[in-house]
Amino acid sequence: MAELATVARPYAEAAFALARESADPKAALPKWAEMLRALSSVAQDAQMQTAIESPKLSAAQKTELFTGVCGDALTDTGRKFISTVVEAGRAKLLPQIQLHFEALKNADENSAIAVVRTAMPLTDEQRAGFAQSLQRKFGKSIQIKETVDESLIAGAIISVGDQVIDGSAKGRLAAMAFGVKA
Repeated sequence: MAELATVARPYAEAAFALARESADPKAALPKWAEMLRALSSVAQDAQMQTAIESPKLSAAQKTELFTGVCGDALTDTGRKFISTVVEAGRAKLLPQIQLHFEALKNADENSAIAVVRTAMPLTDEQRAGFAQSLQRKFGKSIQIKETVDESLIAGAIISVGDQVIDGSAKGRLAAMAFGVKA
């Protein structure tokens, strides 16, 4: 996995540089994030993965598939970017490219995404409380991405970057079973 991230990083950094060097970087960064999310989503489709790996399709045909599916989500620069990625045989790395780009964008904006896994959906009040607490802890603007995982029993597991806070009942029970202080 680390190897994929290493290979994807230069492409993400190139996309980030293109966005930062544009006439309006504040507008370009979200647009690039949107384009890369679209490209990543397309690259993860099973049929598209088959097409990406097909030796019968040329790089131009594969690029045309991406641009056709993404349509107006891509700017001219975005189309050139996907053409470069496809020609280099790196289209399957688009999810990793998108993740690394998001990390660069978040660092530039002093923000972070907190993935909050809970046993039940959060209320608006709980979501705001998590965001406020995490902003104080990390000193960054926090965007909450919520997922429900009923196996947690109760509580939450919060991931911000590479830091994980396990406040779930399942995590506490597991810690107790192994004699670890939770």
